[in-house]
Amino acid sequence: MRLTQRQQAVLVGTVLGDGRLQQTGSRNARLRLEQGDKQKAYLLWKAEVFSRLFQGKPSYITRTHPATGRTYGYWRYQSNTSPELGKWKDVFYREGRKRIPENLEALLSPLALAVWYMDDGYYYSRDRNSYLYLGRVSKHEAQIAQQAIQKRFGIRVRVYDKKQKGFALYFSVAETKKLHKLIGEHILPEFDYKLLPEHRKQPQSL
Repeated sequence: MRLTQRQQAVLVGTVLGDGRLQQTGSRNARLRLEQGDKQKAYLLWKAEVFSRLFQGKPSYITRTHPATGRTYGYWRYQSNTSPELGKWKDVFYREGRKRIPENLEALLSPLALAVWYMDDGYYYSRDRNSYLYLGRVSKHEAQIAQQAIQKRFGIRVRVYDKKQKGFALYFSVAETKKLHKLIGEHILPEFDYKLLPEHRKQPQSL
């Protein structure tokens, strides 16, 4: 099967964020989705976008943190294998490691950026600025992301080294306004808290 433009956008945002593409054989791959207990609806929304690839039901998994002893649960949903997903795996993975590809600018769309932001973005209401956490990527990869967003959307961001948390992209107050205006229509209502009040879909309580 070939992915539609909407499916490609959601896949790009998902793989840049919390999703994983796993090799299954020489040419195929599958998409693994994992979300916390409170974000099951978000996981199901992603799976519905790829309805032909996801069958059955997601699994609820519990794990105990080896250091703290705290038990936590999350939802996992894995797609069927597909050569189309295998092609996308080649874009985002090299030598077994997920990476930010050099051609990211060509892959980004407002929807892809919105999904990425729902996965790994944060809005700080006190300062009215935003971050997009990239995790443990190289500084070069962080700069690829920085330049892709700037060239594709005209949004200027800075690369921050968050040390233990890895690299992140910082959006100033002015650039946060541009970002939220661009992606606001694609943000699901349960993620309204990640947006400026004027872009939220849910009515705010007094």
